Amino acid sequence: MATIEMTQQNFETIIQEHDIVLIDFWAEWCGPCRSFGPIFEAASERHPDATFAKVDTQNQPELAGAFNVRSIPMVVVFRGQVPIFGQPGLLPAETIDDLIEQAKKLDIDEVRAEHARLLKEHGKGEEE
Repeated sequence: MATIEMTQQNFETIIQEHDIVLIDFWAEWCGPCRSFGPIFEAASERHPDATFAKVDTQNQPELAGAFNVRSIPMVVVFRGQVPIFGQPGLLPAETIDDLIEQAKKLDIDEVRAEHARLLKEHGKGEEE
């Protein structure tokens, strides 16, 4: 599966329609991002059961801001519409493979319950 372009406009749809989503925040001027691009693309080919999306931080500053992106490349992983991982830096192929395997093993109902608890604890519950 090839990577897809993620924007502010299609973010919700992509997250809602796919169980596992890996997002690469990048920019054209970023040398490490250009090095990471082929690694991310190759991982998308090895894992057709996951969705790989790229966010150009230059063209999508609001989306990058929503994820508090301060350093690129940065990878964020969603499972079942819940963010489960986020880390800046160039990740090796083996790490991406491991992240996907770990995401698959998660009890997503347990993750959702914990996510909801944390949101409520930090005042970001459903009432907002």
